[in-house]
Amino acid sequence: MTRPSTPLRRVRVVGTTGSGKTTFARRLAGVLGVPHVELDEVFWGPGWVKRDPDEALADVRARTAGPGWVTDGNWDSRLGGALDTTDTVVWLDYPRRVVMGRVVRRTLWRGITRRELWHGNRERLSSLLSSDPHQNVVLWAWRTHGSRATQYAALVDAPDCHVVRLRSPREAERWVRAVAAARTRH
Repeated sequence: MTRPSTPLRRVRVVGTTGSGKTTFARRLAGVLGVPHVELDEVFWGPGWVKRDPDEALADVRARTAGPGWVTDGNWDSRLGGALDTTDTVVWLDYPRRVVMGRVVRRTLWRGITRRELWHGNRERLSSLLSSDPHQNVVLWAWRTHGSRATQYAALVDAPDCHVVRLRSPREAERWVRAVAAARTRH
């Protein structure tokens, strides 16, 4: 586990679908006392329609204009450099078995409760029957797990990017506690 970098001000949380990015990012933002920006909420409009790219990008830039923030999401192809001021990337690099258990439980819970995610969008249990990974988030998580790992592993060695690679929920919990402890000491 990598110790928290100092200072954490502009943090991007990444990982495969179902790894718990949003929950982790929301918690970290609370610890840091900065806004949380969920990229899915920015890029998805009502009816699960992707927002106009320029409009969404302007929204990301507006939400991250301040001195500190925590974002979560994997929208790399749509970000257009909007998060280039990130000082730390936190990669939730959990094993496939952990991610799949999480995404199945989450999808079932959201489908049963009909909990609204953003803009009136809700997950439907019927999506689990689709063989199209763009319609079935569980299938999407399964198919993209390896490619996300490859994508973010390349960041670890990048000289201009501080990456914190957390390989289990327990390690992530320890890291957030260390961040909180470091903040109380300063």
